[in-house]
Amino acid sequence: MGTPRLLTGPVLRYADDTRATIWVETDRACVVEVHATVLGGVLDAGQRPVVVGAAEPTWSVHGHHYALVALAGLPSRATAEYAVTLCSTTDPGERHRVWPEPGGFHPASLIRTAGGRDAVRVTFGSCRRAEPLDADTVRRLGADALVALAERLAATAPAQWPDLLFLDGDQIYADEPSDAVLARLADRPRPHPELAGEIADFEEYTWLYHDAWSEPAVRWLLSTVPTVMMLDDHDLRDDWNTSLAWRAWITSRPWWRDRVTGALASYWIYQHLGNLAPEDLEADPLLQVMRAEPDPAVRANRLDEFAFRADADPPSARWSVVRDLDTTATGGARGVVRLIALDTRCSRALEPGRRAIVDDVEWAWFRERVLERPVDHLLVGSTLPLLLPPGIHHLEGWDEAVAEGAWGRRAVRLAERLRQWLDLEHWASFRASLHRWCELLCELAGPDTSSPAPGAPATVLMLSGDVHSSYLATARLPGVDPERTALVQLTMSPFRNPLSRPLRWATRALGSRAAARVTRRAARSAGVADLPLDWRIERGTWFDNGLMTLTLTGRRARVEVERAAVVDGRHALQRTHEASLTR
Repeated sequence: MGTPRLLTGPVLRYADDTRATIWVETDRACVVEVHATVLGGVLDAGQRPVVVGAAEPTWSVHGHHYALVALAGLPSRATAEYAVTLCSTTDPGERHRVWPEPGGFHPASLIRTAGGRDAVRVTFGSCRRAEPLDADTVRRLGADALVALAERLAATAPAQWPDLLFLDGDQIYADEPSDAVLARLADRPRPHPELAGEIADFEEYTWLYHDAWSEPAVRWLLSTVPTVMMLDDHDLRDDWNTSLAWRAWITSRPWWRDRVTGALASYWIYQHLGNLAPEDLEADPLLQVMRAEPDPAVRANRLDEFAFRADADPPSARWSVVRDLDTTATGGARGVVRLIALDTRCSRALEPGRRAIVDDVEWAWFRERVLERPVDHLLVGSTLPLLLPPGIHHLEGWDEAVAEGAWGRRAVRLAERLRQWLDLEHWASFRASLHRWCELLCELAGPDTSSPAPGAPATVLMLSGDVHSSYLATARLPGVDPERTALVQLTMSPFRNPLSRPLRWATRALGSRAAARVTRRAARSAGVADLPLDWRIERGTWFDNGLMTLTLTGRRARVEVERAAVVDGRHALQRTHEASLTR
């Protein structure tokens, strides 16, 4: 049988007061053991260091082997160093410690449990090309923000680390693979000429994840900071679900079924499962099949059927997720930071006259999660910005209206071509959804009075990526007092995939006041009503590779914007901007 090896991971996906989950991929069937030793002098009754362990047999699908190991009983507000051991399924005595790797990147991997920290830190961004770190590639793509973050954390006390890393889309590029993956594709028969340089099926999707997560610094970072991960268009193809016309074209392609099945099956395994809390994992019916079904063909068929149906019938699956993080306010009161990562790609409704960036089923779930409990800070993770620079916002509203016939039948085809050519498919091109969002904000934040409404959060922060530029936009909405509840759009991309100079110029031009005046007049001429929301870009636009970090303390919030650069041969983060988001 041979000795089992660790192929990908470990990835620390979830951590709360007493629990953690760790994801791995191995090269063969085995039992995965994780043992965490609590640091800082925490001892058991026998005066020995506290060690918490768990074991999980791998389950396999399409020839790949995975495990998600759940640890329970960790001390609250503690730091534990963990190791991963793989055990043979045929010889229980054959055990091999595979993590930390000898000579690996920097210090050991840690689990930090919650329990009322003084502050909660959330680092986020999107869009990372998995390319080498050599000088030529750095000149072309710039420094890697995740590598720079790993370098910093390795030299920083764990108490200053992020409590959560939110990877807000486009971790992988199925339509623009790295040179390393392209070389592998060249040696594999292509199912269609259109996929000569693109990913075709589940097996090739696994190559993308191996490529994206294998760089040593990034591998260590993912092993030691909990993550929430969301899918965006490049997980499948640029402009995924832009419009009904786009879907009619893509679903007619002979290669589409294998592509979308591989995309969503691999996303479920590599990204989505780890977003779930341990109790949600235990309740997941598909995971139960993967763990319990003895026939590998049945497992593969069930997964593939689920993945294809998730695209063809979006209400059949939910990719959106909630993650709650506790903080301690002055005086010891517990507060809650809630992140709702909302799927704005797979759950769209595209029928003309009923377009929505999330369908009615997903919206009902989202609304319930927004209103179900009081929070100090509500973070809405949307891969696509809710608030764009006004010139682009009005352009997208105009295009949507014209594509639905506002300027007559002859203009419909032109508007559809513009929508796909210019990527006009953000929230602003689903205008009914933005109006719905404004209504929900009013319901959440309460009336505009001098005293806070019960449960009104101190901030509603919209965390987005996708657009390969970064900015802060503050918003005002009638009925929501900005002194009580700050409404802020925080857009951060890319981690590593910068815009070309012509596209930077175009973005700046469309973000100008002159462009906003022109596109607003055009939108009004097409019958597009203004939003009740008013906003402006306060800081930005920046085009550097980088990331943002939120620091949430009680009902206060701060943001730090950092760019990635190579300094003395190392990838490093440099502060671009820092600001308070609350008064």
